Amino acid sequence: MNKPILRIFTFLAVLFALLLVWTTRWTVLEAQKLNNNPLNVRTLLDELKIKRGRILADDGLVLARSVPAPGGLWRRFYPTGPLFAQAVGYSTAAAGDSAGLERSRGTELRGVQTGLSSIFGQFGGSPRVGDDVHTTLDPKAQRVAVAGLAGRAGSVVALDPRTGAIKVMYSNPTYNNNDPHATGPGISNFNRATQASYPPGSTFKVVTDTAALGSGKFTPASIVNGDSPKIIAGVPLANDNNQSFGNIDLTTALTFSVNTVWAQVAEAVGRLTMTSYMRRFGFYSKPPIDYPSDEMNISRPLRPGGAPYSPASPREDIGRIGIGQGGLAVTPLQMAMVAAAIANRGRLMTPHFTSRVVDPTGVTIETIKPTPYRQVTTPKVAAEVTQMMRRVVEEGTGTPAQLGGTSVAGKTGTASIGLPGSGLTQPWFIGFAPVGNPKVAVAVTVERTNGGFGGAVAAPIARDVIQTLLSEGQ
Repeated sequence: MNKPILRIFTFLAVLFALLLVWTTRWTVLEAQKLNNNPLNVRTLLDELKIKRGRILADDGLVLARSVPAPGGLWRRFYPTGPLFAQAVGYSTAAAGDSAGLERSRGTELRGVQTGLSSIFGQFGGSPRVGDDVHTTLDPKAQRVAVAGLAGRAGSVVALDPRTGAIKVMYSNPTYNNNDPHATGPGISNFNRATQASYPPGSTFKVVTDTAALGSGKFTPASIVNGDSPKIIAGVPLANDNNQSFGNIDLTTALTFSVNTVWAQVAEAVGRLTMTSYMRRFGFYSKPPIDYPSDEMNISRPLRPGGAPYSPASPREDIGRIGIGQGGLAVTPLQMAMVAAAIANRGRLMTPHFTSRVVDPTGVTIETIKPTPYRQVTTPKVAAEVTQMMRRVVEEGTGTPAQLGGTSVAGKTGTASIGLPGSGLTQPWFIGFAPVGNPKVAVAVTVERTNGGFGGAVAAPIARDVIQTLLSEGQ
């Protein structure tokens, strides 16, 4: 072969190799990224021709399905409307707009082919039908959450601590995902469960308790002075009604939510250890769930202006953070994860909405198996914290969460919000049941009440949700 022909052959071989590389990149390696790009006009046009798969609740209730539209196209319809709008989200293919599970599970719902099948399969001529996404969401318990909030702004999250399966996620106000861009009073597509930044109040004492016992510096019987006020970070800190408790053990201090005790405990544990345990529970990062990342917030301490502190910053008031103040801002999902980790003997499971994916022929092509996320603490420490939380419900601030013959472990919280003296509060309750064999973990918060407390406002909602899920054999 002479040199000119060899050069031409080499040049053509290089061009062919580049073509193969770029074709492989977009059809195999980065096919999902290209398909999900909202600027991809071809994807938008193709989307309108796809009969997307259904989204179903754990009892088979259809939460989303495709219905015929003019011109042989399809559009999405949501039979339950506002009930599951925050979790399910919406898909408006013509606008290239989506949210919630409709976006995070878009590949499966579209039935998008990958690999070489995406190259050759398109010549088959048959219309594409997406896969069904079966979720862990429980309609009956979700309705109980809706009734519990009863028109009040707030959020309820419940999950199975053994598996991480999310059973309830409701935020009020909500919206109708059949008309996702509607505006007006009482309409919001802001998912408070995953996007809010709330002070958790005394529910955070569960994290402080776990860090204190796990550090080896304290036991449930350790004695700390609970007089009020106490100087914390150079500023007086008082208990509710400025009540002094004298020298008390940590179990009593959690039972009656004694601020001055837990602030001292947090300072004794120290910023580094407190931060380490917060990270184990999931703080400082977005939750690892099958949900769009930009629809989730990070739980962490914030400066007065709203910017996050660096972890374990010496400027943090770790004493007040230890009682859920000091600029600490969390999501209800994060606090449900805290309860779930303690319930599951110190092991936090990865939260998830999806239970399985089923193709149009009825074949299950993916099953979501329970996956450990982090070992937060030892089973021994988790058991000790559980018994302390049990006392909260049996004889402390959380008695409204009692369930008769079912033992509940929990922690109340009442965060002061608004201007000093305004009397505005944000009540909380986190907990799980049954003690000894926990099947449900829950977090409830209600926004901006006039003097409401976690035990009176949030605990009854949590109790009803727990009772409903347990009655269904969860």
